[in-house]
Order: sequence, then C-alpha cells, then structure tokens
Amino acid sequence: MNNDKKSPSATLLAIGLAISIAVCFLAAAVGGFATTSSVNGWYTQINKPSWSPPGWIFGPVWSTLYLLMGVSAWLVWMNSGLKKSKLALGWFAFHLLLNILWSVLFFGLQQPGWALLEIVVLWNSIAIAIVLFYHHSKLAAGLIVPYLL
Repeated sequence: MNNDKKSPSATLLAIGLAISIAVCFLAAAVGGFATTSSVNGWYTQINKPSWSPPGWIFGPVWSTLYLLMGVSAWLVWMNSGLKKSKLALGWFAFHLLLNILWSVLFFGLQQPGWALLEIVVLWNSIAIAIVLFYHHSKLAAGLIVPYLL
C-alpha cells in the first residue's frame, strides 16, 4: 500500500480508482469524437491490409485497454502516493494527450502520414510510462503492456 504516514481510506481509494478510470475514458471519448467523423466514411474507403481486424472488435478491445490503463494509474498512486508518483502520473497524462492526438490526426484530419509519425512518438511514450510505472508497481506496468502491443 501507500508509503505515506497514513494510508488512504477505502472510500478515498474507491474515489481514486473511479477518477483514474474516468480520466482514461474521457481521453477515449475525446479521441472517439475525432474518430466518428471518418469511421463510416473516409476510413471505409482507404486501403487496409488483409489482416486488418473487423470493425466490431475495436469497441471491446479499446474499452478493455482504457480500463486497464485506469487501473494501472490508480495502482501507481495507491502504491506510492501522489507526491512520489508525480512524474509517472504526469507522464501518463502526457501520453493520454498523445493518444488523443493520434485519433485527431488519423481520423479527424485524415492525415495517415502524420499519424504514422505521431504513433512512433506515442509508442515511445507508452514504453516510458511502463518503465516509470514499474518503479511504483510491477502490476501497474504489466497492465499497460497490452496497450503498447
């Protein structure tokens, strides 16, 4: 648990978990807003590889990934406290902005070239988040590995 003098109450832990998950799903919603303008139009017209997954799979997979990210960030806070995890959680927040930016570039602005460049930066930011989270919670780091993959 937290190394601070006083451990947070069960209520505070539950509120922290809810906020952490809500922040991740807020990022998903903002990215989703950018996505909806193109997913049924422009995206259906572009050439996709034969191994491209069917559209119905994206909702459940991304919902699971965002849930895992939220739990992961919460574990970092719970294990180390806000003061000690400020860098890791700040980096995590930055990575969520990059996550949103990818959707804006690819779907919103229909710029796959820019989105490709941005996703390289995003992947690196996720890898850095994993390393930073690992110092606070091995489980938290492990929970966001599927997101990187």
